[in-house]
Amino acid sequence: MISLIQGKILSNTGAEVVVLTAGGVGYKIFVSPARSEGWKVGSEAQILTYQVVREDALDLFGFAVEAERSLFTKLIGVSGIGPKTALRLMSLGTVEEIGAAINRGDLVYLTKVSGIGGKTAERIVVELRGKIDKTTALSESGVLGDVIEGLVALGYSAIDAREAVKKLDIAGKTSEQILREALQRVK
Repeated sequence: MISLIQGKILSNTGAEVVVLTAGGVGYKIFVSPARSEGWKVGSEAQILTYQVVREDALDLFGFAVEAERSLFTKLIGVSGIGPKTALRLMSLGTVEEIGAAINRGDLVYLTKVSGIGGKTAERIVVELRGKIDKTTALSESGVLGDVIEGLVALGYSAIDAREAVKKLDIAGKTSEQILREALQRVK
């Protein structure tokens, strides 16, 4: 299995990156559009990959860090989730945000992806809840989850709410204090 490609980025369409290795072989790697800006054309890069072998294709899916690849493998293990759908799911946010949404059972968050309906989102939650590393889910658990829910209840979109709380320092603060700070940051 090909698990890492290192070389020069020849092209980056946002959904695919082509990497030319030192041996002169060019590999097309499918990547999450949300993460593709990290690979600039002409630069040297190292991309972690996951290889999917089908009877009519051999595809590579690329990731910047091991946590992304780990979440991807868990997602494609869910019945009805293929590799391209899993990549679209990975575009929802960071590994921590997606893991927290799964552990919380946030179906609204998961159904924002084209191709993911209510039943598929429920299946993801049922099959992966508790299997997502707890340390990756901490950023939106507890107090931050309450603040996000509060912002959504006030009429803000879930995406705007998550962005507003992403960079807040929550140490030693109550959820009310964090909510006030988030309201100042929300768009």
